[in-house]
Amino acid sequence: MPAMKLQKDNAQSGWALWFISETEDELQHASGEIIDSSVANYPKRLEWLAGRALVKELVEQCGMNYYGLEKNEFGKPYLKNHPHHISLSHSYPYVAAQIDLHTEVGIDLEQPKQKLLNIAPRILAATELTDAGQDIVKHCVYWCAKEALYKSYGKRGLSFAEHLNVKPFNLAQAGDLCGTITANGFKQELQLHYRIQPGYVLVCTKI
Repeated sequence: MPAMKLQKDNAQSGWALWFISETEDELQHASGEIIDSSVANYPKRLEWLAGRALVKELVEQCGMNYYGLEKNEFGKPYLKNHPHHISLSHSYPYVAAQIDLHTEVGIDLEQPKQKLLNIAPRILAATELTDAGQDIVKHCVYWCAKEALYKSYGKRGLSFAEHLNVKPFNLAQAGDLCGTITANGFKQELQLHYRIQPGYVLVCTKI
C-alpha cells in the first residue's frame, strides 16, 4: 500500500503523506503492529496504524528494517534500534511523517477550519495575527508551522504565542517560512516548507 506522496531529500531523509482508505486489518498488516485495545475511537485507531505504516515505509526507503516506535519522557516518538529523528502528524483521513538521520525534524498536517480563527489569539503573536487576518488557510499555515517547531524542539512547556514565532509571509500554494524557537535560554532559527492542497495544509522543517 504505497503512500500518497513521498519526498526524498537524500538517502537518509524525507517526508511522506498517506491518505487513509484502508481497513484496520489492512493497516495492521501494512504496519506490522497491533494497536492497544484501549484506543476505542475507530478513526484514531486508523491514524495510529497508518502513522506507523508510513514511518515503516520511510525507514525502508532509507534502506533499513523497521522495528517499531517508542516515546521518550516528553511523548516524542523515536525509532527502535535506529538513530534517525522522526516526526508524525495526523488529521483524519491524512497522516504525515518525516525522518532525518542528523537533524531534529517537525511535521504537521491540518485541515483549514473555522476553529483556527477562534483559537488564534492564544497561539499567534500580534504581528502574526495581523498578517493572517481572517484568512483561514493562512491561519492554518501558521498553526502547522508552530506545531512543526514545537515537535522539532521536542520538549513541553512552550507557549505558542511567546516561544514559537513565524515571520510574516506572502501566501502561495507552496513556499518557505522562517521560524524561531526562543525558550529557557535556548534560541534556534529554523527554515520550514509549506504546501497547500485541497483539503489540507502541510508544513515541515527543511533539511
